[in-house]
Amino acid sequence: MTTPPNSAAQGYTVLDHADPVLADSPRRAFAEEVLVGLSERPKRLPSKYFYDDAGSRLFQDITELDAYYPTRCEREIFQAHHADLLDRFRRAPFNLIDLGAGDGRKTAVLLEYLIEKGADVRYVPIDISEEAMRIAVDAVGQRFPTLPISGLVADYFDGLRWLAHQTDRRNLVLFLGSNIGNFDKPRARAFLRRLWNALNPADRVLIGFDLKKDIEALLLAYNDPQGVTERFNLNLLERINRELGGTFNPDKFRFFSTYNVFSGAMESYLVSLVDQRVYIEALSQDFHFAPWEPIHTEYSYKYLDHDITDLAQFTRFAVEARWYDAQGWFCDALWRVEKG
Repeated sequence: MTTPPNSAAQGYTVLDHADPVLADSPRRAFAEEVLVGLSERPKRLPSKYFYDDAGSRLFQDITELDAYYPTRCEREIFQAHHADLLDRFRRAPFNLIDLGAGDGRKTAVLLEYLIEKGADVRYVPIDISEEAMRIAVDAVGQRFPTLPISGLVADYFDGLRWLAHQTDRRNLVLFLGSNIGNFDKPRARAFLRRLWNALNPADRVLIGFDLKKDIEALLLAYNDPQGVTERFNLNLLERINRELGGTFNPDKFRFFSTYNVFSGAMESYLVSLVDQRVYIEALSQDFHFAPWEPIHTEYSYKYLDHDITDLAQFTRFAVEARWYDAQGWFCDALWRVEKG
């Protein structure tokens, strides 16, 4: 367990290193999922493995692109509606739990208002990337030196379970930036039901939903002219090379992203340009790629209002509020945990 603090009240804990038996488990899980995914037809790689240290830095670059609207829309929502959100927590201390916090910038508007109003809040970012966590704790800590920060480098649910034994504060869980869109409907339901099980009655969740909109805006956001999204996807192959001894040549693949009008999802792929074999040392196995054969890397599902209502009801949350940006492109929905 590692806790390198900025100050007495600011730091993070690496849960995966707390037990030597678990130290190699993330690499082993990565190898197993690569084996399964590349053995399937069509081939696939889980999008959660985008976010090693290099991938986290590339994603932060994506959020700064003019074409990538979700971060900008969500920041606008926070600026317009932070007072309404705070009203629900004014009387009690609470944890602001940020799942997949990145560098913390998207949460800064909300934190600034909470501190200004004297809210008794502790910021708890949770991320699987230690590099992203280090950046978040440093950036948020420098901007808000009096804010208690207790970051966790962990799987989301491992982090929530660990946190449940450390505090009796109420929780406001942030799942922002349209991360829920990476799950298809069954997996979104399963994820949110696990989240419901991990929380206490009257805890709340603020979830970012990317709404269905003009298809050209979607295509531009996921096919930026600068090629940052392409590098973000190709880094997944480079991560396999670094961590699992793979022999991928990224120059022999191209990135392709499109919108599926039937499923309502942006779909991303890495497409083999040639007939090739790639050996992965950690698996003691090679994999054949035919010319123009795709590897599926990501879904990003888009929502309508009734989809949000149905998802909350199915997973036993109560919808308290919904806030939108001025264009109506994005929604942050506040859900309350109801049990009993």
